[in-house]
Amino acid sequence: MQAIGFDTERYLQEQSQQILDRVKEIDKLYLEFGGKLIGDKHAKRVLPGFDEDAKMKLLATMKEQVEIIICIYAEDIENNKVRNDYGITYNEEVLRLIDEYHAYGIPVNSVLLTRFAGQPNSKVFIKNLTNRGIKVYTHRAIQGYPADMDTLFGEEGFAQNPYIETTKPIVVVSAPGANSGKLATCLNQVYHEHRRGLKASYAKFETFPVWNLPLKHPVNIAYEAATVELNDVNMIDSYHFDAYGEVAVNYNRDINMFPVVRRILEMVTDSEAVYQSPTDMGVNCIKAGITDEEVVIKAANQEIIRRYFAIENAFKKGLYDNEVRRRMQILMEESGLQPTDRKVVQPARAYAETLQERLATDEHQCVIALELPDGQIITSRTSPLMDASASIIVNSLKAMANINDQIDLLAPTILNTIQQLKEDALHSRIPTLTANEILIALAISAVTNPSAQLAYEQLPHLENCQAHASYILDSENEQTLKRLGINITNDPIYGKRNFFQQ
Repeated sequence: MQAIGFDTERYLQEQSQQILDRVKEIDKLYLEFGGKLIGDKHAKRVLPGFDEDAKMKLLATMKEQVEIIICIYAEDIENNKVRNDYGITYNEEVLRLIDEYHAYGIPVNSVLLTRFAGQPNSKVFIKNLTNRGIKVYTHRAIQGYPADMDTLFGEEGFAQNPYIETTKPIVVVSAPGANSGKLATCLNQVYHEHRRGLKASYAKFETFPVWNLPLKHPVNIAYEAATVELNDVNMIDSYHFDAYGEVAVNYNRDINMFPVVRRILEMVTDSEAVYQSPTDMGVNCIKAGITDEEVVIKAANQEIIRRYFAIENAFKKGLYDNEVRRRMQILMEESGLQPTDRKVVQPARAYAETLQERLATDEHQCVIALELPDGQIITSRTSPLMDASASIIVNSLKAMANINDQIDLLAPTILNTIQQLKEDALHSRIPTLTANEILIALAISAVTNPSAQLAYEQLPHLENCQAHASYILDSENEQTLKRLGINITNDPIYGKRNFFQQ
């Protein structure tokens, strides 16, 4: 069983009250949601016990007062930007979010395309949403935003972008990812609300960094690691200290933007700003849910190492430059961490080296090591029948079900038939079975094979297991393992000489 260090229920109680308090003396609150509203796997990993859908469940407790605007940056549609944890594009993520919000009974007011300039793919996306009955708005970029106040409050500023009609007192502004234009959307709406005579305000719900944890707390460093490509840096909020004499942690973008945001709010509302610091703007009660700091610290350090491997792989693929890689290395050094502090790393590397020596080959061996809930380390390798991702599932399930390793969990006739299908009908050059194919074979076999049924029943226990691969996994296998809840990392080494796998 995973050690628990966070109480979601306690957190939800305090967090909901914090948000409701902000609405008491105004007509409308525009609440910018940073991070992920649904499926916040980073928070789940860093705060063991955190419900990855906690923020959505929080809003569900006040759903009669809430509606949602989803922002997406038009260029992210144009560039087919991908959400890595699900392997889907940002525009697909918007569709997924709409379904998720509706499932919780929270209405989606509309989808807003920010910094829209007539991009072709964005026009197709707008038509797709419109044909499905979703209201769509577009906002164009404002020259000089956010510092040029004359432009912002002139005809080419907020006034040029349409007002989004809303009816609820709390309007959540969310997005599929960072830099989607949520803040500009909130400010634009507050501007239009006040022109209509309503008293509106803005607040930010950003889970990380945690303002009332130390600057160098592993949870806050893990946030820096998660956003290292954005060059986010945690800092002491000097505005907060000057105003209250209290140390609070925020990050560079919010601190740098605060004087401008405060000035905009003053001009929009024609009154003195209600916020004295960027921390004031936040409604974050995450610390209230931490019940075992030692567990949380350990989990956060492991997340930092996972992020290190992710950056090393992205660098290998040419996605990031050496500056991003170096920043990540510095975070590792500051935290006193080594890659091998991740328990499954060394067993995977050692097994790969042993195989390479045994086979007398210079080709890197594809190996995965996985730590079971009881602490046992299971290893697997790629063979002509199964790749390492498929075999680690089989080996792990057999170990958890106490099935003798010599017993065939899946009938060879079934596996051979699938391989023939791949080669003959699907014309695949690589007949080796993948993780997804093995799971389907297991599900079918479980109907008639008691051993397969016993192994199949162990699948939920793979949730939160840690694994490491000695090679770069293909995206299909990586996503399959992640959907099983396995936290997989890998060394930045290509295991096969094939440039393309199909």
